[in-house]
Amino acid sequence: MKFIARQPILNLQREVFAYELLFRQGTQNSCEGLNMEHASTLMVDTSFLIGLSNLTDGRRAFINCTREFLLGEYISLFPRDQVVVEILETIEPDEAVVNACRRLKHEGYLLALDDFVETPAWEPLVKLADFIKVDFRLSSPEEQRALAERHRPHGIRMLAEKVETPEEFHTAKEMGYTLFQGYFFCRPEILKQRDIPSFKLAYLDLLQTATAPQFDMARLASKVKHEPSITYKLLRYLNSAAFGLSSEIRSIPHALNLLGERELRKWISVVCVGVMTDGKPDELMMIPLVRGRFCEMLAPLAGLKDHESDLFMLGLLSVIDAILDMPLDVILAELPVRFEIKEALLEQSSIYRDLLDAVIAHERADWEQVGKLAKRVGIREDRFPELYAAAVAWASSVRRGEQVASTK
Repeated sequence: MKFIARQPILNLQREVFAYELLFRQGTQNSCEGLNMEHASTLMVDTSFLIGLSNLTDGRRAFINCTREFLLGEYISLFPRDQVVVEILETIEPDEAVVNACRRLKHEGYLLALDDFVETPAWEPLVKLADFIKVDFRLSSPEEQRALAERHRPHGIRMLAEKVETPEEFHTAKEMGYTLFQGYFFCRPEILKQRDIPSFKLAYLDLLQTATAPQFDMARLASKVKHEPSITYKLLRYLNSAAFGLSSEIRSIPHALNLLGERELRKWISVVCVGVMTDGKPDELMMIPLVRGRFCEMLAPLAGLKDHESDLFMLGLLSVIDAILDMPLDVILAELPVRFEIKEALLEQSSIYRDLLDAVIAHERADWEQVGKLAKRVGIREDRFPELYAAAVAWASSVRRGEQVASTK
């Protein structure tokens, strides 16, 4: 069984530039006896099995390469315009490695140096590099700034990795970094904005109605019908290919009759969260969609088949604080979601929280934590890979459908 995760790399506009693909073989503890060469070979196999474009939404893939992977020229199996060859910091940059990189560069591949630390031995590879990645957890601010000042003038794109807060993002940007990897965009910028923009208030109000424990179909229908923009977006969205209905929806009552409570809660929530991410990175919409679908599919495996809707909502709301730039407890005080969802979002111990943590651990390629949490919730760890791939594919199709709805 092959495990895979993808981590976004964003540009200055916080748009997704690429994804780094991270792989693991089997269910054994990944921290014990990890064979990077085997992992790299599996990466090729898995990418072709799932489809590289499905994993990256058509963007470039940063692919970790070991010495053997480079010298074996496995990377040439991928089109040069779809990948970035990421040279691991553990590789000894000897003559054979440098020559292999020269050949790749000559063939049109882009090269990135991972977790870069300035040493004379790496100078030949620096001259070939298109990207230099600097770990913001393992380097000092002085080192981060010095590296950007030294290499940016030579046309190398500086990538700040493990950027975890909006403040670190702004600092890295000021230093001259133009690409960013980390979960800074999943953190609220609370000091920057305290009020919800007026156009988002109507969608928050609709989300409150859709997530209320006591479902009121008539009230929900009234709110949708009396807001033209919501009606239009919802109908366009439900008619999109992403939703997959066999007949076209002609009116809100028609939609209500077709969908029923469970699907209405789910899809109206998706539309509302999608609209509220306006002005935010696209990936901030992708992450809750993937988490929501992943949690939903894990539910029956954890003995929670009747809780699928709750777990979808849990994943969907897991970054609502970053979407609205407000403290999570303040938002949840206004959203009448079920107690179990609210408790899990506020990191109270429960099986809901364990499932969400397992999904987040998989997202971040924290394979050891995935294994621990899988045992805790009673799910075979080897079920995770296929469900993650399915969740990514589902979220991508939903996102494409939403974009059609929002641009016509």
